[in-house]
Amino acid sequence: MIRWLIFVLAYIALSFYVLQALRTISKQPWWSWLYIAVSLAVMLNFIYQFTAGEETGRVLSIPKSYAFGFLLTMLTFNIITILFLFSEDIYRLISGLYQKLYGAEKQFGLPARRRFLSLLALGIAAVPFGALLYGMYKGKYNFKVLKYNLEFDDLPDSFDGYQITQISDIHSGSFDDRKKIEYAVDLINQQKSDVLLFTGDMVNNMTSEMEPWADLFSTLDAKDGKFSVLGNHDYGDYIPWETEELKSKNLEDLKALQKQMGFDLLLNEHRYLKKGEDKIALVGVENWGKGGFKKAGDLKKAASQVNVNDFKILMSHDPSHWEMEVIKDAYHYHLTLSGHTHGMQFGIEIPGWIKWSPVKWRYPYWAGIYKEMGQFLNVNRGFGFLGYPGRVGIWPEITVITLRKKALT
Repeated sequence: MIRWLIFVLAYIALSFYVLQALRTISKQPWWSWLYIAVSLAVMLNFIYQFTAGEETGRVLSIPKSYAFGFLLTMLTFNIITILFLFSEDIYRLISGLYQKLYGAEKQFGLPARRRFLSLLALGIAAVPFGALLYGMYKGKYNFKVLKYNLEFDDLPDSFDGYQITQISDIHSGSFDDRKKIEYAVDLINQQKSDVLLFTGDMVNNMTSEMEPWADLFSTLDAKDGKFSVLGNHDYGDYIPWETEELKSKNLEDLKALQKQMGFDLLLNEHRYLKKGEDKIALVGVENWGKGGFKKAGDLKKAASQVNVNDFKILMSHDPSHWEMEVIKDAYHYHLTLSGHTHGMQFGIEIPGWIKWSPVKWRYPYWAGIYKEMGQFLNVNRGFGFLGYPGRVGIWPEITVITLRKKALT
């Protein structure tokens, strides 16, 4: 109760401060009343969803995620506006003190707010405000196909030109627009890749989240098959369960559902992709993440029957596994495919110019292609979304990787 009281008081204080900027730029009272109404609606909806709203757990339900998204949007607008107002208020305070101490009349008085600065503050704050709203409305389904050509000295000859489509982090429990997902599934099939690899987090918490979408994702097709691994959310660790048996059953149900959908789920296992006499080892581990994330992945077990000289592709959900264990392993994993980070669903990315997101401070390898010690890593930005129900600047991704034999020159 105390936490909610502190939240309400702080939110009202921030909103009241921003209201001063609105009153400075316009004498029309309806602007102020509109701002007050929207601010109150966002706050009350957030309080309702996180108190009386249903569904417990660390992963937000759809109503909770939208309540969080709208609150984040308003807070961003308020805080940016306040940064400008506060800097001006410091100047006004200093001016007032100067007049009191050194002015002719020795009186304290604050200069009027400058309309231009209030307009500038609100104008700049409107940019992330609009971007966050756009991210919830359109950005989360702004699917992009990203294509890479990767060259290897020891790629088997028959696999020169072999095409892989990777998707990751479906998070089906967050979907709210079937038409958009149908479009994305069709876009994946349009790539006509040789193999389709899914690198974990099919659901937020429960197998039941994927059931309404299973028929749609069953239509995904690739000549050499569809393979998958588990991500940290697939284990059901982020919600309370009445018994451990129910939690275990949920995981077994998800494994069975993936099989029904045509995915070959690799649980610390390997498969061989073959073309004539040539072959590639496809290795899949369960989730392994640094920090507090589950470490069920067993790289040694997964590759126990793989020859050290085989060309190897590893599927591992969390890129921290590559950073902490894979690139140092005695086996040379030519290409590792991961996801997990979502690129934080927020950032600035202009191909060839800039790629930035706050998530880089948590994950050094957070999006796109990396190369260390002669080994490649691709971190997929994710198909779905979680928490904030949108994406800004870091769009949902379908990765297409073409393997090339390096020319002997």
